[in-house]
Amino acid sequence: MLNVDVAANLLAVRDNLPSGVRLVAVSKFHPAEYIEAAYAAGQRVFGESHEQELSKKQELLPKDIEWHFIGHLQTNKVKYIAPYISMIDAVDSLKLLKEINKQAAKHGRVIKVLLELHIAEEATKYGFTLDACREMLAEGEWREMTNVKICGLMMMASNVDNEAQIRKEFNIAASFFDEVKEKYFSNDDSFCERSWGMSDDYKIAVECCSTMVRIGTFIFGPRVY
Repeated sequence: MLNVDVAANLLAVRDNLPSGVRLVAVSKFHPAEYIEAAYAAGQRVFGESHEQELSKKQELLPKDIEWHFIGHLQTNKVKYIAPYISMIDAVDSLKLLKEINKQAAKHGRVIKVLLELHIAEEATKYGFTLDACREMLAEGEWREMTNVKICGLMMMASNVDNEAQIRKEFNIAASFFDEVKEKYFSNDDSFCERSWGMSDDYKIAVECCSTMVRIGTFIFGPRVY
């Protein structure tokens, strides 16, 4: 039994999103029934961050769901999600990118990925610094990886109440996207995603060029651990 009106919450979030901004409904730690309610209301993109939980849900739920892996992904877990994952949203190292390419090739797939940036002033965040991302792209090894498709950038703002700081970090990411797009992906239409914004800051994010927001609590309520 649902304790939350998932469908109403989902529609309320969607009403706040301009056209061109996609919603990843963050369903981690929420039971399958909650995902089914969102699915019935038309949602097809869901985000999970634990391989075992995701694998169970993927087996139970409709096959046209587009699963995004949104958390920190260990290289030894890639093989388990490679057969079905739609996008890996938080690639934070060249090592991980190479492993995704390797496992995708085993299944004859091309897996979409986003490069995660570490812009927030918090040591607990993962991701490439801007200089590390520049260096990785300049070295060019990624160009030989035919089973991954780099589709854009992802980041999380600092977990603070300071709206000016959050906006500054989103704008840094947006400017960096423009830099990378022009230098490496100017002729690649699939490099288009600017993924930032979560439940508490997504309205700021869409003002700062986000094309993909990750929202869980507003839709599903408190997590069920």
